Parts: sequence; structure tokens; C-alpha cells
Amino acid sequence: MTVDTTHPIVAELLTSFSTATSDALERPYRRLVDALWDQGDVTTLALPAAPAIIASLDTVDEGRAGYLAILLGVLAEVEFPDTDGELYAAVRAGVGSYVNLIGTATDAPLVLALLYLLGHFPGDREFITAAVAELDLADDDRTRLERGLSVLDLERPDLGRVWPAPSVWALQSDEADYDRSWIDDLGPSQVITNWDNDTRTVYGFAGAKAYWAVRNSTAPSPVDTGPVDFSLLDSSVPDLPGTVFGKYSTALRCPTCYASLSYSDTTVRCSPCATTYPLANGILDLSAGVRDGVPADDDTADLLQRLSELPSMGLYYEAKLRPAYLNLSGTNWGTAVAPSDEDNYIATQLSDTNGTVLDLAAGAGRWTGVVAKTVGVDRLVALDMGLPMLSVLRRRLPEVPAVRATALNLPFSDATLGAVNCWNALQAFPEDAAEAIAEMGRVLRPGGKLTMMTFRWDTDPVGRYFQACQFFPSRPEGHLLFDLEQLQRWLADAGLGLIDLSGPGTFVFITAERQD
Repeated sequence: MTVDTTHPIVAELLTSFSTATSDALERPYRRLVDALWDQGDVTTLALPAAPAIIASLDTVDEGRAGYLAILLGVLAEVEFPDTDGELYAAVRAGVGSYVNLIGTATDAPLVLALLYLLGHFPGDREFITAAVAELDLADDDRTRLERGLSVLDLERPDLGRVWPAPSVWALQSDEADYDRSWIDDLGPSQVITNWDNDTRTVYGFAGAKAYWAVRNSTAPSPVDTGPVDFSLLDSSVPDLPGTVFGKYSTALRCPTCYASLSYSDTTVRCSPCATTYPLANGILDLSAGVRDGVPADDDTADLLQRLSELPSMGLYYEAKLRPAYLNLSGTNWGTAVAPSDEDNYIATQLSDTNGTVLDLAAGAGRWTGVVAKTVGVDRLVALDMGLPMLSVLRRRLPEVPAVRATALNLPFSDATLGAVNCWNALQAFPEDAAEAIAEMGRVLRPGGKLTMMTFRWDTDPVGRYFQACQFFPSRPEGHLLFDLEQLQRWLADAGLGLIDLSGPGTFVFITAERQD
């Protein structure tokens, strides 16, 4: 291919990419990307390259066109949220070509790549939506495109609930009211920041899905999450007496003064620091105790109230959000890891453990149930900071007691647990991951096991960029994952010897043992 008016380096790179064999595109594509772009920054070649890349879309096959559409999309994002910049304008100049191409595309990866690219141009919303109206798009792909093409209404902003796609969220009235309440409290600059973060999150997820499809020359496997089973919330959270927690008395401790706790049917108390910890519905809240002089019943009533706040989030997480998160962070769009694979790993690694077992960051109890079947409910305790999640866990597993506490100050004495399971959770507190692993090592007795699943960064820079472009409320500065070297160092520092480190894609499965 010859591009007469193109910078000679760009021309050479495009020629190399367009003439490479179909099974050897990764290397010339990487050279092209690296010459123009680096994790959101661009070189001086990016602007003159844009029209040449657009022109190339008409001369390459659909597989290569998918790669080029992804590159044009990341270039369009460089100046975001500015839509007046030169590079954005240069990429937008090809909208007609993108629309023509998506109308004739037969390759599913190319369609996904073009949807990702077209979502960057809200100024062409009517033109784009009319062009794709006849396409048989999945609801998640369609609503991500629609959200990318939307313009902020400062008078009535629609914020949040965009991940992994707006179509996922079927809000009940109380949830819609909750959303409206926090949105109405935001100032104009906060609204704009949240809107921009939501937009970049939509771009990031659409880009990650499309890029996996392009790299693997196949459409992602459909994720049949099914409806959210709200019927589970119709029942009340079952109760457990405080004395049930007494069977862990040699391990559980006061998180404030680290003394032993005393247990009755209705209270759990630390006498040395004169603190009573609220207990309701089988959940012991060690995150905030009540000092003498403050009626314990008041705080328990508050705990009961907080238990009732948006418990459906626990169900949404398992049914809708978790499968999407595994796709994004684990590059699991081809279902290399099925739920049964995770269950079998946990069961195999924990089958020979003894002593008290902690399911750390247990969430809504998806893996707590697997651990319970493996080790038995009589020596299992679940721990999480999220009350809506724990309320679902307790409904699902009424015999398993739950503790509300932080992973950074585990309420257990040194060397008292036989095993800790921390599944799909470490990335929820990435800045504190080393401290959390140190705590896991501290509470495990010699020979005790840690089983963990988390995620590493994609080694491909574009894939890593899409992983990072997720702006969750808990981390508005962007998503953060790990490098294998970090995880190995943190485990060693915690006195944990590796038994297994494995996982396809960007999954990381870990089994480690507390050393003497």
C-alpha cells in the first residue's frame, strides 16, 4: 500500500501492518500503536497519521480494519472531554467512513470495534443512530453506544448505573430515589466530573470487549446472567445468637484494643475497652463499637436499618456485575474460566485444611457457599464491610455467621486460623493490597492456607489501557490491578510460601501456605 501524503514512518508502519499475514498482526500493530500512542499520550506522528489510518480502512480486510478502528478510538480519547482539539477533529472526519463500514461489515469483531469508535462522536448522534438502527445489536452494546453519544443535561443529569452497560440496570423505585438523592446534592462541577467519568467508563468497557474480539478474531461468548432474583429479598435476614460467635472465641478479638471478647445471646462485648459491638440478624458489626454510656440497642437498631438499605446490590453484583467484571479484568470474554472452575479450585485447595476458616471479603456469599460445602459450616466465618452484601449472604447461608470488619485490621489473633479464602476481592482495595495480604499472613497459623483469586494487568498496552479506564465510585481516579511480581513480593513479605500461581488470561489464582 502506498500513501503518498503520509509521513514516511507512518506509511511504512501501515504498509507493514497491512501486508502482514493474518496470524502475525500483533507485532506490526504494536509497532504502529507505539509510534503514535502511549497510555493516553500521543506522539507528534498521531495527528498526521489519523487521515492515513482512516483511508486504510477502505483497503484492508475486516480483521485489520477492526485493529485500526480500535486505534482510532484511543486516539479520539486523548483530548477527552475536549471535542475541539485537532486530533479529535481529525478522527471525527472519518465518521462517514465508519458508518459506511459498519453497514456492510460481516465480521462481529469489526462491528464491535466500530461501535466503540462511533460512540465518541455525540455531535453526530442522529447520523450514527440512524445508521445502526437496522443492526441486530445486543442490548449492552446498543446502550453503551447510546450513552457515549449522549450529551449532559445539567438540569437533570443521569449519572451512574452505566457499568457494564445501562441496559443492565432495572432500578426499583427505592433505588431510583436513592440515585436521585445523591445526584441532586452534587454541584455543577461534581456533576460534570461524574458524567465524564461515566463516559470514559463506557468507552473503556466497549473498547475492552471489542479489542478482545479483534485480537481473537471471534465474537465474545454471551454472558447469560438471567434476571435478578429479587425473591430472595422477600424473606427476612435470619437471626443467630451472639453465643454462636463464641465458638471462635480463641480467634476473634476486639479490633480496638485486641483483647478477647465475651458473648451472650444479644451482645458481644470487650470489657477492657468497655465497648459493646452491635449484633443483628447473625451479623456482628466490629467496624464501630458502642462505648459504655451509649445504649447498645440504639446502635443495633441503626445496624438493622442499614441492613435494609439497597440489599439488591448484592444480587446485582452476582447476577450482572461479577460476570462482566471477570470479562474486563480477567479478559474472560471467551469464558476461559467458568464458575465451576473457580469452585473446583477452592474446593481442591481447601479440602485438607483444619481449624477455623475465614471467607474474607465474602460479599453476597457466592464463594462462602463453596467454602461451606468444602470445610463445613461449623468452622466457617464470613467477613465483609458491605452490609447490603452481608444481608444477602445471611439469607442465602443462614447457618454461617458474618462479621462486618475491615480487611486491613482483621479482628483475629495472630496465628489462629486454619485457612483464609479471599476470592475476587483484593483489587477492591488495591492501594492497601500489601497491608491486607500481611494481615492474612498474620492471622494464619503455621501450615494454614490462603486461597485467592485476583487479576493482573494485561501485557498488551491497549488492553491494559481499557482495563484502567473504569471509574468506579470507590475509585474515581481509575481502575487498578496488579503485576505478578508485586503479588509474589507481598506474599513473601507476609511469610506465605507459594504453592500455586496460575490462571489463564489475566486471572491470577493463588494458593499459599503460612511458613513456620
